[in-house]
Amino acid sequence: MIEIRNVTKRFGPAPGPSERASARVNALNDISLTIEESRVIAIKGPNGSGKTTLLTIIGGMARPTSGRVFIDGREITSLSERFLSRVRREYFGFVFQDYNLMRGISVAENVMLPAYPTGRRTEVIRNSAMALLEKMGIAGKARQKVEQLSGGEQQKVAIARALINDPKIIIADEPTSHLHSDAIKQFLDIVAALVADGRRIILSTHNPNLFESDMIDRCIELKDGCIANDGSGLN
Repeated sequence: MIEIRNVTKRFGPAPGPSERASARVNALNDISLTIEESRVIAIKGPNGSGKTTLLTIIGGMARPTSGRVFIDGREITSLSERFLSRVRREYFGFVFQDYNLMRGISVAENVMLPAYPTGRRTEVIRNSAMALLEKMGIAGKARQKVEQLSGGEQQKVAIARALINDPKIIIADEPTSHLHSDAIKQFLDIVAALVADGRRIILSTHNPNLFESDMIDRCIELKDGCIANDGSGLN
């Protein structure tokens, strides 16, 4: 279970006698939210609504200005970076909007990167990476540089990389923003397969092909850094 309590995130200079309040921007405004058993959760809203900021705070990649985040009853907000990185590896795999793949190295090496800090042997990591690429249908591209792949193929590499540490939850930020309609359909098929494999997925999107899909269990709507609808049916 993920619980967010009174989370606010501000960007801009720290307050001081010479700083104007208008120089600070609230990306999230006192958000409280509980995410429990839903398998696929969509966070929707226009650009600038706070979707990406919320995802990064849920996944422990950013800290809130105020408020707390709990994962399975454990508060992660005040953990040191050392322990927070362990939580990220244990619980989360990340698929970024622009994929954040490392140019100049191979597809397989990109998938392997997040697993090196775990201490597993390189051979074991490589075998896991190849098995994931096989599941994604692109094992034949393992030795190619990622910049030689199509957008849809790069997304599959990003998903394989997100799975390399066997996380409980996949966080995907605008995962279809650079994809054409056929690739979006392929992504939805991948999501269905991940759910069937027992994964939970939290994604952000402003694409109705995603948030109106039958596979979405809950859709949370953000507007101006606030929850406009939490998808619980109580709003």
